[in-house]
Amino acid sequence: MTIPLGDTTFSATVAQMRAMRDEFQRFLLEYQFGLREVETKIDILRDEFLHMHDYNPIEHVSSRVKSPDSIAEKVARKGIDADFPSIRENITDVAGIRVTVSFVADAYRLFDLLTQQDDLTVRVVKDYIAEPKSNGYKSLHAIVEVPVFLSTGRVEVPVEVQFRTIAMDFWASLEHKIYYKFDRQVPNALLDSLKDAAETAAELDARMERLHKEVHAPQAEPRSHHI
Repeated sequence: MTIPLGDTTFSATVAQMRAMRDEFQRFLLEYQFGLREVETKIDILRDEFLHMHDYNPIEHVSSRVKSPDSIAEKVARKGIDADFPSIRENITDVAGIRVTVSFVADAYRLFDLLTQQDDLTVRVVKDYIAEPKSNGYKSLHAIVEVPVFLSTGRVEVPVEVQFRTIAMDFWASLEHKIYYKFDRQVPNALLDSLKDAAETAAELDARMERLHKEVHAPQAEPRSHHI
């Protein structure tokens, strides 16, 4: 039994919605597979540092694939066509990984170690550490493409990788919560305080990195005294 709905039927509408859902799930699966490939590379680097070196620069790794609702919101905000080829071309952060490191130098070091791997292609690099955003945001962003081999063939999947220090990550988390709280209409006084906090976080990063270098600097050999 079917229930008429204008020019179509209830059963046909349900079938169409299921087909769209299944197609979207297949689309997102490619990004999940690409994310897994890049995560594995980072996990290998972390384990190598942990077991074969005296210092592990990776503090924390988190990842996510955007939800359908989040993708739809970005499609509307960017004003792009709501089809898969357009989304694939214009939204490069569907899959994202955040690597939290100890020091600023570690962000660049891990970026180099990851992007020098010959099966990755670097599409875009945005260095917000060297040139912070106007609100004080700092992070090193890279869009990389990684090959994923499906039963239907090879697919190049874009993954956004962000490298930031603990201080940068703490600041960005607070900034996100404030913007959410005020529905992006943040009072100017709070924006000024956020900018000051970003500068304080940068100063802390610099001080901690100097301390780290002092602790790990080669120790001079004691002089021998001859009588």
